[in-house]
Amino acid sequence: MALRLALRLILVVALPLLLVVSWWFASAGSTDVYWPPLRTILTTFPDVWTGERLRADVVPSVLRLLAGYASAAVVGVALGTVIGSYRRVRAVCEPVLEFLRAVPPPVLVPVIMLFAGIGDTMKIAVIASGCVWPILLNTVEGVRAVDPVMAETARSYGITGVTRLRSVVLRSASPQIFAGLRQALSIAIILMVISEMFAASNGLGFSIVQFQRTFAIPDMWTGILVLGLLGFLLSVVFQLVERRVLGWYHGLRASSRRSS
Repeated sequence: MALRLALRLILVVALPLLLVVSWWFASAGSTDVYWPPLRTILTTFPDVWTGERLRADVVPSVLRLLAGYASAAVVGVALGTVIGSYRRVRAVCEPVLEFLRAVPPPVLVPVIMLFAGIGDTMKIAVIASGCVWPILLNTVEGVRAVDPVMAETARSYGITGVTRLRSVVLRSASPQIFAGLRQALSIAIILMVISEMFAASNGLGFSIVQFQRTFAIPDMWTGILVLGLLGFLLSVVFQLVERRVLGWYHGLRASSRRSS
């Protein structure tokens, strides 16, 4: 068991370590203003990202991201469940959903600013407007794919209403829903940065643009590193939650592989 965990840890760390080492040596002799050596970037990092800047820029960004992501998750799962459960609703909504999904969320930023202003509400709305689609569409497909035998069995035993929705429909669709949530997480990080580039006074996106405009290039690269670390941490947290919620699903797949 310990050997397996050690091997897994090595596999997880190997590629990032290789990329960092490659970056270090590839940029070691660089004299390009826009491509500073990694050594310079790492030296600049603790001077830029102090505790005060973390509170002023990183914390607001994370809070906006989580608020937009949570809003998209609630709306996407709720609407996806309704649309996936009723064929007529799906037939009516599908053309509209395909049209709205094709509109890139960054294009909606000026429109959202007209209605929501330039505060946090606008940034949360931008994040939610982009994240909702993968969650909604995956939920629709997950609900549609519920085993008809399971649904009929639940109906035969008198399992209806909220109990049927929670124990049969959502549980069966949960692997597909989590696939949508995973896709939406990366979209949320991108839209968080984009939303903070418009009429913002704090946040990671705002800081990176300010560094670029003042030609503080090493500082700008440190902001990009912070974004990468934030994305990695959120991915790890998501995997832990997914593993806990979908433990039954992963166990079922593992047992199926062993039996085959």
